[in-house]
Amino acid sequence: LGGPFWLGRGFRVIWGRIDGAVESAGKALGGVYRHWTVRLLVRLPVAAAILYLSNLYGKEFLGYCQSMAQGMSNPSIVYKAQLRNGQTIVVNDYIEAYHWLRDNTPEDSRVMAWWDYGYQISGIADRITIADGNTWNHEHIATLGKCLTSEESLAHAIVRHLADYVLVWTGGGGDDLAKSPHMARIGNSVYSDICPDDPLCRHFGFNKDGSPTPTMAVSLLYKLHAHNQQNGVQINGTLFKEVFTSRYNMVRIYKVRKVSKKSKKWLADPANRICDAPGSWYCNGQYPPALAKLISKRRSFKQLEDFNKEQTAQDLEYQRKYLQGLNQAG
Repeated sequence: LGGPFWLGRGFRVIWGRIDGAVESAGKALGGVYRHWTVRLLVRLPVAAAILYLSNLYGKEFLGYCQSMAQGMSNPSIVYKAQLRNGQTIVVNDYIEAYHWLRDNTPEDSRVMAWWDYGYQISGIADRITIADGNTWNHEHIATLGKCLTSEESLAHAIVRHLADYVLVWTGGGGDDLAKSPHMARIGNSVYSDICPDDPLCRHFGFNKDGSPTPTMAVSLLYKLHAHNQQNGVQINGTLFKEVFTSRYNMVRIYKVRKVSKKSKKWLADPANRICDAPGSWYCNGQYPPALAKLISKRRSFKQLEDFNKEQTAQDLEYQRKYLQGLNQAG
């Protein structure tokens, strides 16, 4: 119904504007236009032109509307695709992954993933997620970015205090490797050791031949993405364990080994949450004491975007280098 609806709506809009133009022309002609024969002679050519153009472009516009309506009405995590042999398939990998989490992990499991998938994990998998689309705390998103873009063992030292599983999108044009430069830049805006003296993180990515740069090659994200699928790339089995890979390799899930039970218990204790009122549902979480040293190194991102607050020399230098890098890239 999408095509006919928009075609009809477009026709009504066009007709209304043309009719208005004809009426305006009639007013300019004065009394002559009031005679019915003159009105008919003016309207007939206009109607003929509309019918001709509708026949000429209507089918094309109808097809465009139909395709747009179909594309916008389909759920984005389930879609049709074609294999190289031309076979049409339904890619259901994301639902598969979330259902796997729901059916194969303890109810109190915490899943670390980039914030884009937070609502899907909590809504479909019914599991705790580290961040979602309503996470306005930039420093928290930056901490997540640091976990994913840091060297594998350094990342594990943080992840083990926050999550039981790590989920990564590993296929399609918008997978986590495609988003990794943003993860690194966001992380680096708060933790400057991710890309020292390089706010754009230009060295975190891939070379022209498709090989990963040194910092990308050792990162947790790349290891989880390419484990046993790229020559010589394997995760450290003492730190992470692969537990799920979807049918078309769009999603992979890893179990975190050596999870800190002490930190998990501390985080689950309601006494360690900061609520806006006793018994309120709105409570800010805190990081476990084991990560106090890491959290103390964070920079407040507000200093970089709020011109009403005093900025340090370090903040000004960061902005200068960031803008300089953008100008060079442009």
